[in-house]
Amino acid sequence: MDDLQIQADRQLEAALAEVGARDPREFYRERLRDLKRTNRGAYEQAAAYYRDTLVPSVASGADPLPAWTEYGRRLAALWAPGYTMMIDRSGTAAPYESPAPLDQLVLHLPDTSRMRPVVVGIPVELSRAQRATFDLLVRGQLTLKK
Repeated sequence: MDDLQIQADRQLEAALAEVGARDPREFYRERLRDLKRTNRGAYEQAAAYYRDTLVPSVASGADPLPAWTEYGRRLAALWAPGYTMMIDRSGTAAPYESPAPLDQLVLHLPDTSRMRPVVVGIPVELSRAQRATFDLLVRGQLTLKK
């Protein structure tokens, strides 16, 4: 692992610890593996963005949480064309803007109805409205959890 990668990892880990947010890397690695298996060109684009943009920017001081959310958005768009939305605590949706506030649920909605939305960013604690949105759109559950 090179120095830039180590520095970028440290920056992300410190930011995650500071706000108590979930580490997105494992989820994004899974999406990357899916891309590698199904769409080599998209995988190469994602790997190049990670190597040439994400790691150097975070290592040089860019805020790691929005940088990683943007990477997740790019991964989702490479997986399935569509658009990315932010869901606030009241359940109101708005088009994605970077940086997305940390209390927003960020979902990428594929253009095709055959695919479920992809989680790009998830707040530390989902509000009831965000949980209902997540359960319905991402999990396909039609009943509310208490």
